[in-house]
Order: sequence, then structure tokens, then C-alpha cells
Amino acid sequence: MEVSSYNFTPCCQVVNFSSKLVERTSFSHQLKLSPIGKFRILCTSIDSRNGSLRFSSISKLYLKNTNNSEGSRAVNALGGSKRINFKALSGSYDGYVIDGKEDARNISVGEESVSKVLIPGLPDESSGESCASISSCFWEWKPKLNVHYEKAGCENVKSPPVLFLPGFGVGSFHYEKQLKDLGRDYRVWAIDFLGQGMSLPVEDPTPRSKEDVVSAEEDVLWGFGEKTETWANELVYSVDLWQDQVCDFIEQVIGEPVYIVGNSLGGFVALYFAACKPELVKGVTLLNATPFWGFLPNPTRSPRLARIFPSSGTFPLPEGVRKVTEVVWQKISDPKSIAEILKQVYADHSTNVDKVFSRILEITQHPAAAASLASILLAPQGRLSFRESLSRCKANDIPISLMYGKEDPWVRPVWGRQVKRQLPEAPYYEISPAGHCPHDEVPEVVNYLLRGWIKNLESQGLVALPLLEDCESTQYSIARELEFIREGSRKSVSVRIQGSSFSFWNGVSSYFQSRFGKLETKS
Repeated sequence: MEVSSYNFTPCCQVVNFSSKLVERTSFSHQLKLSPIGKFRILCTSIDSRNGSLRFSSISKLYLKNTNNSEGSRAVNALGGSKRINFKALSGSYDGYVIDGKEDARNISVGEESVSKVLIPGLPDESSGESCASISSCFWEWKPKLNVHYEKAGCENVKSPPVLFLPGFGVGSFHYEKQLKDLGRDYRVWAIDFLGQGMSLPVEDPTPRSKEDVVSAEEDVLWGFGEKTETWANELVYSVDLWQDQVCDFIEQVIGEPVYIVGNSLGGFVALYFAACKPELVKGVTLLNATPFWGFLPNPTRSPRLARIFPSSGTFPLPEGVRKVTEVVWQKISDPKSIAEILKQVYADHSTNVDKVFSRILEITQHPAAAASLASILLAPQGRLSFRESLSRCKANDIPISLMYGKEDPWVRPVWGRQVKRQLPEAPYYEISPAGHCPHDEVPEVVNYLLRGWIKNLESQGLVALPLLEDCESTQYSIARELEFIREGSRKSVSVRIQGSSFSFWNGVSSYFQSRFGKLETKS
């Protein structure tokens, strides 16, 4: 049951790390066409009838977006006398081709000839470019437990549904750049896990009597009482709870199998859910997915060991836990601590995280936030490990794609490569520079890759995987450089695709090549 709904309007002023109010700079995707040379501009598109690649010549200054007729962008053909060969590969996902040759047949398909791949930026609202509107809603899952979610693109009734799962400590707001962009082509949802974001209890699970309240300040925190309300008797914020939440959300709200995308904790839950309910999943994308979750033993798998920990995240929280939580909460909910964590996980410090910062800070003000954190940290592990979930997904032939930020200080690329070794056929994209949250740091790249991966699956392989030109090239490691426009300037990101022949020694070789390559460049 959807109990409320309203349109989401981004804040124009948020708190930055210096605790000052700043205005977001409007993005601009326009570039002026350079007069250098006689460049011929070619658009690529996919014929939906047979999946073939088509080229069309355009002599005007503006390029039409091949999958979005109402949007247009001006493209700068790069100044300088050196010829730069831009190319959109087969299965171009809203990409463009720029080449100095007079005929499309002269565009070489060899890897060596591809200098850069120009991809679209995010939709620029300030220039009148349309983007999907976001609606914020609440779904009454269980008594006193309302689940918050955001949705976009629901008018695209024939398009595939995509569900985004957030990482620890954030919520659906972390996928705003995906909802606004991908919502133009797909039906898109992003959900807040119970105990996080805006999916926090509407009442105190363990209310205290007036006699127990020492001060008005103490009364602000929920979940620190001695007696649990009936509706919260079995409440514990664990991966099993979130897996059940996602299952019911897909069945009751979306109503059909989905492509599911998860970052960090969300990646773990996405894989876990796909392993438990493969019939509801069309494919899984892992964005720097954490390979483990939970510190305490699962009562189903290790019943004797689990008895040693009687709390296991349930309410009421033990007295010792309550005291420790209050001390820890004061530290981690401090704005300086939140800013420092964001600085760690975002590799590109030029990324504007003011809105994310303000939303996280807002969540910490909820009276149930501290006790919810304690429940999450004390919750038992899931019934399946990450590796077991991978094995089940592989046995059920669930398509999986891997997209990892290379500079992630927490889930380092070695974890993504381990997944790749277990699933050699899964496309693995390593993005640099990008940290723990590539979907927010380089949303242009992640959205481009997601579009291409979904089109590859929906076309049953007629459309090539993103940045790959043919089936043979999927066996090896390939590097591409993607360029897009952000805030009026050109930004470049490197993406390495690990093919099915990728091995441990390939990874070691790739690491040393990248390290020594940087040293040679500097010298």
C-alpha cells in the first residue's frame, strides 16, 4: 500500500564541508565546434528490427542524441592540428562518432585506432534538456514499518524495470543521477533499506516511561528502552530482513522481474537476493559490492554458536550496547566525521558531494537512527555467504556485470577481480579515477555501461557489450578512454575491460603496467 507520494525537488542550497551554504553550479553540456579541420560528424544508432549498426552524416553544429530525439548537444571537435579519432563502438549507447575521414567505411575497427570514446553527459536541465522527474513515495510493508523509495520513468511502460539498492549509511537519494538520466529510457526505482535513509520506524520500538527519562535530550533517542513493542519483537536490521524487503517490494510494487543494481552493501544484498529468488531477477550489476556483511554467526547455520550472542541486533538492546552506542554515535554523527568519510571514499575530490553530505546529516537527526545502527552492527550474517551467492547465481545462469572504482580504499579492485575469476564470463569494468561510489563520482560512465549491458541482454547478444566491438575481444583485457562533458568542460575517465581469459597474472601485469606507465608519463 502506498501511503503517500510527492514530487522530489533537489535543494538549491546545501551545507558544504566548511559548514557554509553554497549554491550548486548548473551543469552545462554545450561545447562550441572548433573551426580546425573539416571534420565530418557521424551519429550511430541501432536498428531495433535487426540489431544492425547504422551511421548517418550530420553537417549541422548540433548532434541529435540517437536515443533521445528531443535532446541535442553541441560537440567540440578538439582544437589542434593532430587528428583525434573518436569512435562509438558497435552497440552505441547514446554515443557519437567523430572522424576526419569522408566515409564511414574508413573508420577502423581495430583497438589500436580507437583513441577515445565520447559518451553523453548527464541531462542538462539548465539548458532545457529534459530529464526524468523523480517521485518520492512510502510503501507500508509491515505495521509501523514504512519503506521509502523513489521512482522515475514509470511512463515507459514497455521498457525494462531497474531497481537500485544503496550502500550502508545512505539511501535512494544516492541514485538521483541514475533516476534522472536512466529514467528517460527505463522504469527505475531506488529503495531505502529498513533502518536506513528514510525507512526508519515511525514510532519508538522500546518506549521509555517518563520516570526513566533523565533529561529532555535523552528522550530524543528511540530504541533505548527496556521493553519492546509487539510490532518490533522480531525486528533486527539484517541482510535477511533486507532480502525479504526487496522480494516483497518487487512482487507488490514493481510486479515483475527486474534488473537489480547495488553499491557496496546494496551489492551484497542484490547478489544475495538473486541467489534466493532467481525468478525475480533479470540480471545483477555490482558496483564495488562489499564481499561480506555481518560479524555474528547466523542462527540457522550455526545455532550453538549463535546462542552465545543473545542480542543479535534484536530489541531491546542490552544495557552495555546502549551505553557504547550513545558514545560512538556522538562521534560518527558529527558533521566533521561524515565529511571525512566522504573524503575517503570519493577518489575525485572535485565531485560535489554537498547534497549527499546534507542528506546523510539529515538522517542522523532521526531519533531512531542511533539504535538502528546498533541493530545493524549486531545483526547476524546471512544464510548465504557472498561466494555461495555467486555460485547459486552462476548455477541459475543469472547475468552479472561488475563495475568497480579502481581507487576504492575499502573494497579494493582485488575483490572485484576475485568475483571475475569465479564468473569468467561476466563483463568486468574497472573505472579510474573512481572510488567506492562510482555511480555518484562518474555517473556518466556508469549510466553508459548500464544502458549498454541492459541492451546487450534485451537484444539477446545482438547488441555488443559496452566498449567491446566483437565477441573475440571479450577474451582479453582492453583499455578505453571515455570522455564526456561536465560543467562546460571535457572530463576523461579510463575504463579497463577484463575479458574471459583474465587471470591472476593478467591482473598483476595490468597493475605493473599502470604503475610504470604513470612513472614514464611523469618523467
